[in-house]
Amino acid sequence: MHVDLLTLYFLAIGTLLASSAMTLWEHRTHPGRSKELKLLAAGYATLAIGCAGVIWRRELPGVWGSALSNLVMLSGYLLIAHGVATMNGRRYRLASALILIVQALAWVMSGTRWLDVMWMYLTAIPISLTAAMAARELLRGDGRKWGHARNIAVLVTGAHAALYAFRAAVLPWLATRYGQAILPTVSKITMYEGVLYSVVLPMTLLRLVREETHSQLLQESQTDYLTRLGNRRWFFEEGTRVLVHAGKREPVALLAFDLDHFKAINDRYGHKTGDEVLKSFAAIARGVVGPQALLARIGGEEFAALLPGLDNAQAQAMGELIVQRFALTAAQGIDGVGMRTTVSIGLAQRHGEAVTLTDLLAAADKALYSAKSLGGNRLERAGSQPHPTHA
Repeated sequence: MHVDLLTLYFLAIGTLLASSAMTLWEHRTHPGRSKELKLLAAGYATLAIGCAGVIWRRELPGVWGSALSNLVMLSGYLLIAHGVATMNGRRYRLASALILIVQALAWVMSGTRWLDVMWMYLTAIPISLTAAMAARELLRGDGRKWGHARNIAVLVTGAHAALYAFRAAVLPWLATRYGQAILPTVSKITMYEGVLYSVVLPMTLLRLVREETHSQLLQESQTDYLTRLGNRRWFFEEGTRVLVHAGKREPVALLAFDLDHFKAINDRYGHKTGDEVLKSFAAIARGVVGPQALLARIGGEEFAALLPGLDNAQAQAMGELIVQRFALTAAQGIDGVGMRTTVSIGLAQRHGEAVTLTDLLAAADKALYSAKSLGGNRLERAGSQPHPTHA
C-alpha cells in the first residue's frame, strides 16, 4: 500500500497528540512523577505542532517557514529529553537554550541560498544530539525501578539518534553519488520511523513510570515505616534466598536483637523518644553490619541481622561492637535525653547444615533470652547448632 509523505505527517501528528493527552492524564495517578509527565506531554504536543508547521512551511516567505517549524520540532525533542533527565534529578535548561540558539543562528546564516541543505541535512544534527541525550539519561536511570521498559526506551531513542546522525553525516555523500532521487525515499523512511517513535516512546515511558511506581509500592510493603529497614516479611523472603545461595559450604551467622527495658523508656519518656531510640539503634546496627547483611525490624523492639560468609568469631565481634556503640549513644543522649538503654543479642551460626531460617532464628532467640536473663547489655552465643525442623 502506497502512503504519501503528507499522510505520514498527519499520522505522526495524530499519534503525538494522542500520546500527549494520555501522558497528561497519567500524571494524575503518579503524583511523584507529575512534573516529568507534564514535561513529556508538552514535548509530544510541541513536536506535533512542529510537524504541522512542516506541512505549511512553504506558506511563509523565505526561510521563515522552514526555520520556525524546525525550531518548534527541536523544542519538542528538547522537552522530551528534559523530561527524561528530570527523572534522574537533572536539568538540561542551559544545554537546551544553547542548542536552540545555535540552530537559530544556523538558519540565519543559511538564508534562502542554503535552505535545502539546511533542511535536509543540517537540521538532523541537533535532533540526533537531543535523542542521544534522552538515551543517555535513560541508561543512567535506576534499572531496578524502571524494569525492562527502560531497555525498550533506550533502543527507540538510540535508533532515532542513529537515523538522524545518518541523515546528517552519510546522506549528503549518498545524494552526491547516487543523485537527488534518493532523498524522497529517505524522507519517507524517516517519517515511518518517526511515526513508530511517536507511538512506541510515549507508551514505553508510561510503562516505565508505572513499573517504577509498582517497584516503590513493593519496596514500601517490605520496609518498616519507622526505621526504613526491611520488615519481617522481607527478612524471611530474602533470608531464605541467602541460605539457599550460600549452600552447604559458606557459613551464615544470625544475630537476634532485643532492646532492654524498652517499655519503660516509652512509659517514662514518651513514644516519640521511644521511636527515636528505635531509629538510633537501626542506624547504629546498619553502620556496623554493612550493606551486605540482611538487617530487619521483625517486631516492636526486635531486630535481626543475617550475615552470610561470617563465622562465629566475626559475627560475635560485630554484635559486641553494636552493644557498645548503642549503650554509648544512649548515654550521650537520644532525642535530647540521656538515658541508660541497652541491647541484648543472641548469636546462632549455620555451618552448612540443612536448617531453615526459622530454625536459625529460633536458636538465636534462645541465646537472646539467655542474654536478657543475665541482665542484658550483652551477647550470648547459641549453645549448640540449630537442628532442622522435621515434619
